[in-house]
Amino acid sequence: MIGIKEKKIRWYQRRKLGWKIRHLAVFIFACLGTYSFLESRSSWSAMHQWNRAIGDMGLILIALSMAIGPLARLSSIGQTMIPWRRELGIYGVIFAIIHTAIILDGWVEWDLIRLFGYELHPQTGNYVMLQHGFGLANAIGIVGLVYAIVLACASNDWSQRLLVGSAWKFVQQGAYVLWMLIIVHTGYFLYLHFQDFHRAVPDPNWAQMPFAGLVGAVVLVQVAAFLKTWKGRKSSESKTDAANIGT
Repeated sequence: MIGIKEKKIRWYQRRKLGWKIRHLAVFIFACLGTYSFLESRSSWSAMHQWNRAIGDMGLILIALSMAIGPLARLSSIGQTMIPWRRELGIYGVIFAIIHTAIILDGWVEWDLIRLFGYELHPQTGNYVMLQHGFGLANAIGIVGLVYAIVLACASNDWSQRLLVGSAWKFVQQGAYVLWMLIIVHTGYFLYLHFQDFHRAVPDPNWAQMPFAGLVGAVVLVQVAAFLKTWKGRKSSESKTDAANIGT
C-alpha cells in the first residue's frame, strides 16, 4: 500500500505540474493574442501598435479571470476552470505593467506631468493643461495598476495562508473594483480621447465593438450568477421557514 507521506508527495507533484502547465498555456495564449493584435494594426506607429496590443491582451486576460468565478456558479464546466483564474489574473497584471511602461517611454517620454494632460507651452515655457480627459483617464489607470499589483501579489498560496481565508477573500473581492477602473480607463481611449476637434480625427478603432461585447458578456455572466445564487438562497430560506413552522 502507498503510505500517507507518499500520497502527499504525489499530490504536491501533480499540483506543481498543474500550475506550471497553466502558466505555460496562459503565456502562449497571451503571446499569440498579442501577435494577432499587432498584425491587426500594422499601419499604426510602433508605439501605439505595441501599446494597444499589450493593453488589449491584458484586458482580455483580466476579463477571462473575472468571468470564471460567475461561470463556476452557473455550471460544472465553469468549476473546472477555477484553477486558471489565478494565472489569467497574474499575466493580465504583468501585461498592464508592460502597457504602462510603453506609455511612459513612448508617449510621455518619462515627462510624468504629461501623463496627467499637461504640455509644455513653447512661448511661456510653462506647463499648461491641454487634455483634461487624458489626465483623468491615466489617473484612473494608475490607481487601477496599483490595485492590480496588490491583488497579483496576494494571488499565491503563501499570501492565502498569511491572510487567512476571510481576509484573503476580502482582498480578492477588490477585483470587481479593479474591473470597473479598467473599463473606464479603456473606454475613454477607445471612444473619447481621439475626438479633439483641433486635430484630425482618426478612423474608429476596430476594437470598439468587441470591447463593448466583452464587457457586456462579463456583466451578463455576473448578473446570471447573482440571480442563480439569490434564487437558491431564497428557496433554501423558504424551505427552512416552512420546516420551522411545521415544528
